[in-house]
Amino acid sequence: MAPCRLDVLFLLALVAMTTAEPPGCKIRITSRGLEMLRAETQRFVEEELGNMTMPNLEGKDGRFQYTIKEIKITELNLTNADLRFQPSFGLLFEVHNSSIALTFERNILYWFFHDVGTINASAEGVNINTAVQLTKDEWGRLKISNVTCDAAVSKMRAKFTGTLGRVYEFLATFLTTAMRFLLNQQICPALNHAGLVLINRLLDTMPVRSKVDDFVGIDYSLLNDPVVSAGSLDLEFRGMYYDLQNENDTIRNYAVYPVIREYDRMVYLALSEYFFDSGFYAYYKAKVFQMLIAKDKMPKDLEMLLRTTYFGTIMMLNPALVDAPLSLELKVTSAPRTTIKTSGASVSVTASMIVMLHPPDKPPMQLSSMTMEGKLTAKVAMKGKRLAVHMDLRRFKIYSNQSALESLALIPLQGPLKTMLQLSVVPILNDRTKRGVQIPLPEGMDFIEEVVEYHNGFIVIGANLHFTKGLREVIERNSQVSDNSTVF
Repeated sequence: MAPCRLDVLFLLALVAMTTAEPPGCKIRITSRGLEMLRAETQRFVEEELGNMTMPNLEGKDGRFQYTIKEIKITELNLTNADLRFQPSFGLLFEVHNSSIALTFERNILYWFFHDVGTINASAEGVNINTAVQLTKDEWGRLKISNVTCDAAVSKMRAKFTGTLGRVYEFLATFLTTAMRFLLNQQICPALNHAGLVLINRLLDTMPVRSKVDDFVGIDYSLLNDPVVSAGSLDLEFRGMYYDLQNENDTIRNYAVYPVIREYDRMVYLALSEYFFDSGFYAYYKAKVFQMLIAKDKMPKDLEMLLRTTYFGTIMMLNPALVDAPLSLELKVTSAPRTTIKTSGASVSVTASMIVMLHPPDKPPMQLSSMTMEGKLTAKVAMKGKRLAVHMDLRRFKIYSNQSALESLALIPLQGPLKTMLQLSVVPILNDRTKRGVQIPLPEGMDFIEEVVEYHNGFIVIGANLHFTKGLREVIERNSQVSDNSTVF
């Protein structure tokens, strides 16, 4: 029985592996990327600790009573700050041997002596260890789900001012002990709030399921929790487009698994053939790949070419219609397909081409019905954090749907028609694709110095990161947007 049970478990595991959905989009942040994030994180932590609101503190020891109030941090010196990956968990931010300068008001009663005044103090040997756990939430968004924090102040110094400052110098140990306890109790709650509330607001700016244009949207939901190693953080996204009018009509992902092997640059973006194919499918279902070239949209050279080609057909129909307007209807008959190889990327498309004659005050007359098979080269580029594609028509073939004889007659038309399509139709297509689509990076963070590499079945874009906005600016802006939005 035991061998049989093991076989069943093996088969179940194998089925689970083969049915797992591969990502259409994958992002890797490397240790080099954390080097830039470290300075921004340190600045953010300094701001959070500097804005800490600390409660008043009261204490009594025998005849000695004190009250501490209006505690204000005047300076932070977070030296030896480090941000690194914590495998199988998330990120770890550490600060060692740092110092905090602060002031507070004292109210001291000792026997019959009563004294008030300002105390300048400094916390030394400040050590902070904060780890944030990164997971995906129920909507597939990257979130900080847990924060573990350990903060300690090893030494506290205070300098008294006022008329009785020297008299109470020996009592400083009571005050510094109380202040050290207070700081130890306040630092971690402040950092917990920063991670679970404020940084999560920053992560909310990453697109998950959003509108691209009036026709399609894109799904960047995470397929699983982030994979964290000592040298990288890997995020696997669905990377799927969908028709806004029918969001459930999508294609299955049978593309190869995009693999990132590099660690040299700050960030890497991998896109499989499925990422592009789902986009073409969504636009095809949205009936975007249809075009009628007629009247003012008809280039004069293309009109002359069509009129010359079908002159004989028009004369056979009715010589009086030789000057009637012509139109060319292009309609993609199936969703275009992407092929990515080490030599580059291409898009295969099949479309119908119908040439119509439009006699005045009469129904249109079909002159020809053709099938077009074309292949376009596609060059991928990044602009900030928007992915753009530029296409050129390279291979072009047309043949008649009516007869082999007409297909032979269309051979002279192929070259000029290809040129006309390259000059008139492809620019319209590129005008749409050059706008690009946002990749799943938070607001205020862009790609720079990108390099595109083509592999069999997927594309890898390596780049460095550039902050266009600080963490604080993005968080506050996003918080204002959330506060001003109405929930129905």
